[in-house]
Amino acid sequence: MVASDGKDLGQSGLDIDLGNACSRTAYGWAKRSFQNRWNKLGMPCLGQEGGFSNLMDYGDLRIAMSSDGIGTKVELAERTGIYDTLGFDLVAMTCDDLVANGIEPVNLSNILDVDRLDHRVVDLLMKGLHDAAKHANIAVVGGEIAELGDRIGGWGTGMHFNWCATAVGVLPKGREPIDGKAIQPGHAVVSLRSRGFRSNGFSLIRKIMQKQHGPQWHKAMADERRSWGEVLLSPSLVYSPLVVGLVREGCPLHGVVHVTGGGLADNLGRVLAGNGLGAHLDEIHEPQAFVRALQTLGDVPEEQAYRLWNMGNGMLLVMPPTDVEAACKFAARKGYMARPCGRITDTRHIVIETRGCHPTELVYE
Repeated sequence: MVASDGKDLGQSGLDIDLGNACSRTAYGWAKRSFQNRWNKLGMPCLGQEGGFSNLMDYGDLRIAMSSDGIGTKVELAERTGIYDTLGFDLVAMTCDDLVANGIEPVNLSNILDVDRLDHRVVDLLMKGLHDAAKHANIAVVGGEIAELGDRIGGWGTGMHFNWCATAVGVLPKGREPIDGKAIQPGHAVVSLRSRGFRSNGFSLIRKIMQKQHGPQWHKAMADERRSWGEVLLSPSLVYSPLVVGLVREGCPLHGVVHVTGGGLADNLGRVLAGNGLGAHLDEIHEPQAFVRALQTLGDVPEEQAYRLWNMGNGMLLVMPPTDVEAACKFAARKGYMARPCGRITDTRHIVIETRGCHPTELVYE
């Protein structure tokens, strides 16, 4: 089947194409400011449109920045009282965008907007951020806690908050950014397995849970051991240490795709658009059992699920076929599940053979 253009994602209430258009407009205005630093320190190094971060020239040093947040996944912490895992989501959303362009993350600054302060919750959030930073080998060098009163809302009676961050990374001397320009037909695509939904698609998740289990849906049991609140709060797996390690080992990565909002097709398309190439993904990871269970509960079609969620595939790596075996073995030694999942084609189509509740073939123009 041919995938839709994304304008109507049904019960999700989201228009991904509108979001993409707004992002392009915002970036267009940002690009107009680049001339302010022309031939000066901090001059942006223009690269391929659709990259996950942007380099800046500081003479002998090239630095990149990436900003993001964890969105409404915050509500899961408010519902469960589990606060020390969200730091992994914050680090993943920012550092994995940097490493998608071959940038090594080094620092992070965060801003926590709250309605009112709860010292215990702040302590747990920052402990989690510390643990995630240790995993990613970065230093948290700054931050701000802003008390905004009723401008911030949330679930329950505890402290409500939004959490965002900016990560900074460096591109070592003698190394070019990974921007997809070297990708060729016949290159292999390797998928890195995710732990679940990461920080995307929770608007639809909450609607499904509310409809199926009512206002206290987070207490409903997802399996014999864990509630739905605990399962959906699964922390994001941070891929940046693995990608940095692969680059240092000499693995020729020609494309790195951070699979966030828009799913596999949108994010892979950002990397392939510059060369006018496509891909056929026929051996991707299958989604976790709880992801499929939620897809069944919400009667979510494959087309919608693969546009909103990563469906078990958190990052894609593009490399020559001869390097796939070594890369997968290296990933396994570092605790990541990697598998060859497809190949680059000379068409402008991205074909995905899905593995959700109703497997089908999706073709994205």
